[in-house]
Amino acid sequence: MRIAILSRNENLYSTMRLKEAGEARGHEVDIIDTLHCYMDITSSNPTVRYMGKVLPKYDAVIPRIGSSITFYGTAVVRQFEMMGTFCVNESVAISRSRDKLRSLQLLSRKGIGLPRTGFASKPDKIQDLIKNVGGAPLVIKLLEGTQGIGVVLAETNKAAESVIEAFMGLKANILVQEFIKEAGGADIRCFVVGDKVVAAMKRQAAEGEFRSNLHRGGVAQLVRLSKDERATALNAAKAMGLNLCGVDILQSNNGPVVMEVNSSPGLEGIEQATGKDVAGLIYEFIEKKAKPNANRTRGKG
Repeated sequence: MRIAILSRNENLYSTMRLKEAGEARGHEVDIIDTLHCYMDITSSNPTVRYMGKVLPKYDAVIPRIGSSITFYGTAVVRQFEMMGTFCVNESVAISRSRDKLRSLQLLSRKGIGLPRTGFASKPDKIQDLIKNVGGAPLVIKLLEGTQGIGVVLAETNKAAESVIEAFMGLKANILVQEFIKEAGGADIRCFVVGDKVVAAMKRQAAEGEFRSNLHRGGVAQLVRLSKDERATALNAAKAMGLNLCGVDILQSNNGPVVMEVNSSPGLEGIEQATGKDVAGLIYEFIEKKAKPNANRTRGKG
């Protein structure tokens, strides 16, 4: 099959591994810079142009859409969908998961475990917002934050009030969440492909840090999931409509709770921690689900 990887950087570990794994399985794999794509939107013959040429009708596309380019990136994915290309994650599912508030509301609607969470624009009583999620310590998150950026742990109610007032003064959209103390600064990243959790790792925050992101100095190791944790991850992926995602779970006294569903999870940490060929498992899924594009042309142009 001929497959495109939408990625801003061909030198990223995840991008390189996906290209390497695809070619090892006999596929023709192109890396396409998402922001350099431009579209001809016509009902009769929709196309994507790149570097002055029309891109071929790929059999499948693997979107690696960074959060900073969600709007344009999903437009490009949507164009490939219009062209009859199988997209590992559909545009609407990527958009759904990137909106943290919307994703939490959808997860809640499906009965999936979540930390107590509050959202407000201009609460008349900030103290009541804090009280509603159980009081301090609590976590305050920017809706647009990624990789632990824009996440603050407020140890006291007074500190929480100050941080909330500061963010609101900047007209920032924030979530206020219950702090799951019993998780001990650790979370579980479940890597979902299709209807399976193909790999899972436990990430432990660095000393003095509550955010377990590997970008923040966290360390990862292989973990064996409980039946509830596995079911929670699969249900979260299904609620988002994602075929490929990372589901971040905390172990709470009330069972597993979902912190986030990531539509472009990195491969480096999970492959190193588990020793699994996750990139290869992604292609196994594509080979089962994608059908050769009947309108495919050879070459770029």
